[in-house]
Amino acid sequence: MATTLRASPMITTTAWLFIAAFILHISLHLTEAQTGVSYGKIANNLPSPQDVVNLYKSNNIKSMRLYFPDQATLQALQGTDIKLMLGVANENIRSIASCRCAAYRWVRTNVLPYRSSIQYIVVGNEVDPSNEIASSVERAMQNILYALNALRINQMNNDIKVSTAINANLITNSYPPSNGQFKDTSYMSPIINFLDNNNSPLLVNIYPYFAYVNDPQHISLDYALFQSTGNVFTDPNNGLGYRNLFDAMVDSVYAALRRAGARHPRVISSESGWPSHGGFAATMDNAKIYYRNLANHVKQGTPLTLGQPIESYLFAMFDENQKDGAETERNFGLFLPNQQSKYGQIKF
Repeated sequence: MATTLRASPMITTTAWLFIAAFILHISLHLTEAQTGVSYGKIANNLPSPQDVVNLYKSNNIKSMRLYFPDQATLQALQGTDIKLMLGVANENIRSIASCRCAAYRWVRTNVLPYRSSIQYIVVGNEVDPSNEIASSVERAMQNILYALNALRINQMNNDIKVSTAINANLITNSYPPSNGQFKDTSYMSPIINFLDNNNSPLLVNIYPYFAYVNDPQHISLDYALFQSTGNVFTDPNNGLGYRNLFDAMVDSVYAALRRAGARHPRVISSESGWPSHGGFAATMDNAKIYYRNLANHVKQGTPLTLGQPIESYLFAMFDENQKDGAETERNFGLFLPNQQSKYGQIKF
């Protein structure tokens, strides 16, 4: 989340060399733009999984994030070109971490039959470092990777990457972005080492909406909605200009990864969205602007990764009427339960 700090350190030669080397590294690892949509299922009024997969296809959505292994959805994806980000639910982390046999069974049941569709396995979503399962996340990631190798899945023309999805609020000192760092390195360091050793990306749920509503005096709505006409500020450490909050949040994660010792950082925005109802600035118009602008913008990269598309997942396919929490939590959908689009055509 962006803060209001206004530090202005001098740009050192070391800083310039760091930025130049980092941008060169990124330029050598360009990826095709990929904008997917998260398929949340905490609702009692959603279409069948087959209808949902058909809706993805008819809207040219090529990537899906699924938070737990739903067999009907996994089966419906077979024979399509939709790539899947498949989650290990938080409640399963401890058992998978405690025994390779549990990881083996999970992968054999939920990955092996559907391996051609699966691109990522996400071990946990927004695990808080203070949670009792936090110490099990990296071990569970190791055990899932072990099972993929034991079942020879990654030797069958597959390269399924294992990662975890964190909340962007694990980043502190994010203004300017180059000052970003992790709040809890004891939690993140083993995870970062795993990602580095296995060439896997870090997944981060990035919500300019929450940053904006928590500090509307210092963050403008245009800056949060990709509508600023020029740079809102320039990072004093590297001279990079920022005209939207999403880019600043992503680049603060890259800075945190580098500061934590990551050698090959790569960030995926595993969730990002704007609610259409239920709270401050949660309107249909704002949500429509955000989703359309986000889908267009991620093809360009951030100031730090200019030219490298940001792999991103819009949250979410549908409003979820049974989610806990604030009313906004139930109003992030792109589509109504009757499969009609809330915002018209979005170019995925």
